[in-house]
Amino acid sequence: MDFGIIFSQTLTQAIGITAIIYCLAAVGLNVQFGYTGLLNFGQVAFVAAGAYAVGVIVLTFDLSLWLAILVGILASTLLALILGIPTLRLRADYLAIVTIAASELLRLLVRSIAFKDTFGGAQGLNGKLGQQFHDLNPLPSDFTSLPVLTWTRQDLWVVIVGWLLVVLFTLLVWGLVRSPWGRVVKGIREDEDAVVSLGKNVFVYKMQALVLGGIIGGFGGIVWAVAKQSVQPDTFQPDFTFFAYTILLLGGAARVFGPIVGAIIFWFLLAGVGELLSQMIQAGYIDFLSATDVGSIRFILMGLGLMLLMIFRPQGIFGDRRELALDAR
Repeated sequence: MDFGIIFSQTLTQAIGITAIIYCLAAVGLNVQFGYTGLLNFGQVAFVAAGAYAVGVIVLTFDLSLWLAILVGILASTLLALILGIPTLRLRADYLAIVTIAASELLRLLVRSIAFKDTFGGAQGLNGKLGQQFHDLNPLPSDFTSLPVLTWTRQDLWVVIVGWLLVVLFTLLVWGLVRSPWGRVVKGIREDEDAVVSLGKNVFVYKMQALVLGGIIGGFGGIVWAVAKQSVQPDTFQPDFTFFAYTILLLGGAARVFGPIVGAIIFWFLLAGVGELLSQMIQAGYIDFLSATDVGSIRFILMGLGLMLLMIFRPQGIFGDRRELALDAR
């Protein structure tokens, strides 16, 4: 087995583009679920809103990418308002039901043949979605790859800007949760009635958290569209949200750096197990599995690991049991 290739591919995935996209989604979930206690099971809808904003504005209407980013922010905000206004005055489970249903409704809507001219139907939108972004790439034109990491010049530029976005939003969350606003939303998570008794408008604070988390998730979709140069509806299925929750719980909900640590660990383990199993099957060390089984086996192992984590350390690797209550209110 070539352990050099295993390590190279694993590390590339652990801090690569996909990890950044899921990390941004998890940072948004941390604001909503970790700090405010909102059970948003449709975070993928906000990611899709950001991605399709880029696809529609750049390809369908042939307008600027920078305008598309503004439209993505507005679309994420509007989606949060549509979901939050009828549900945030009710119990947490209503928001969970509405958000997971809305994410599927949105996916089927953009997939529909009725809107094919705008959203591309089942094939999605494919083309030079991020050309204006890639034109700003400062890396040398003769760049090939880094010593261990296998990114292309274009991918490395996306990775650099993507992690800068992660750092920017992490610092924003860090500042907010230490402000009076952060103390109120954490109070809502712990005891909503006590916050109401102090004269705070709980609905407004919940809505602010839902909008902020949705916008951060929307930036994950923008990174997706720019990096992949493709936006396809079937990539935005509910399992995206559940992976984002896994990442959040791994690192520790209600911890500022939890989503970053969780994303790196999640993709390091997922990619590492996949590469290791593939190499062992090729070398003949494992003869009861085929290469096509690797994808399923690695998710089974990840699921078992998450179950053990929830049993023995439900607050996550770096979470605080005294602060986090998993039963959202």
